[in-house]
Amino acid sequence: MIVKQNPSAIKLFFTLRGSILPKVYPQILLIGLISALITNIQHGFPSSFSSYSVAPFTLLGIALSLFLGFRNNASYQRWWEARGLWGQLVYDARSLCRQALSYIDEDNPIGRDTQRRLIHLSIAFTHAVRHRLRNTSPWDDIERFVDPKYHSKMRQAKNLPDYLMRLMGKELRHCRKQHLLSEQMVQNMDERLNSMTVVLAACERIHNTPLPFAYTLLVHRTTYLYCFMLPFGLVSSLGWVTPLICSVIAYTFFGLDALSEELESPFGLADNQLPLTALSRTIEINLLEALGETDLPADISPIKGYLP
Repeated sequence: MIVKQNPSAIKLFFTLRGSILPKVYPQILLIGLISALITNIQHGFPSSFSSYSVAPFTLLGIALSLFLGFRNNASYQRWWEARGLWGQLVYDARSLCRQALSYIDEDNPIGRDTQRRLIHLSIAFTHAVRHRLRNTSPWDDIERFVDPKYHSKMRQAKNLPDYLMRLMGKELRHCRKQHLLSEQMVQNMDERLNSMTVVLAACERIHNTPLPFAYTLLVHRTTYLYCFMLPFGLVSSLGWVTPLICSVIAYTFFGLDALSEELESPFGLADNQLPLTALSRTIEINLLEALGETDLPADISPIKGYLP
């Protein structure tokens, strides 16, 4: 995700990192070249496109703007919901850690070990969710937080975060059997686990359910057809300015189309997708610090304005 602190108007105008321009400049260049070709034809043969009216393009442009706006809004809602879910995960992990440290008897060696295992599993769960949503290998981030006796089964699990959640449930059952927690506190902490499971399921829903393809295809095709036909309707009235105007319009429409595709899948590593790595590291640092550890991993800072 791009995190820039109040860039100036000039820097904002020329910034490329985080801009959608690098993704759509081939289309803009193509529309500009087509517009220049049509303008040259109009200059050599003035009556070639004089019969074309701009009215149909105005109506189609309004309709296309509404379609693109609706799709962009739907994509942004997915992005914002995903950010809210990860905010909930941060809250649940911290709350579970606080409850474990506050209510599990740490004077009992068994209780202290249980605290550490439960909190380490919470960290592993967070990393596992991130890797599942990004389809990346999780082992380097989570194996150090999970008891080695579970490593073999963990690698065989079809849904790693769900497997880790079951291990956390076993830890709560262990607390209940050893009378390390009251019945009420077991229920309260189990509610935190349920909330983390809800976050996982909701993130999987967003990840596995894109916007309807037919709708995406309709907007995509209409955008291309409109931008390709636009020079024919503008050249007789705009003349040599036609390539510039058509390029600006193409940048707007193609840019909105490409930005919608990027926001539609909020869990990736693109410039405008969510900083899951930084959020996972924040949870890891907070929970390890709560355990009293001093050898903490470093915060993840933006690199040239980009936070992974």
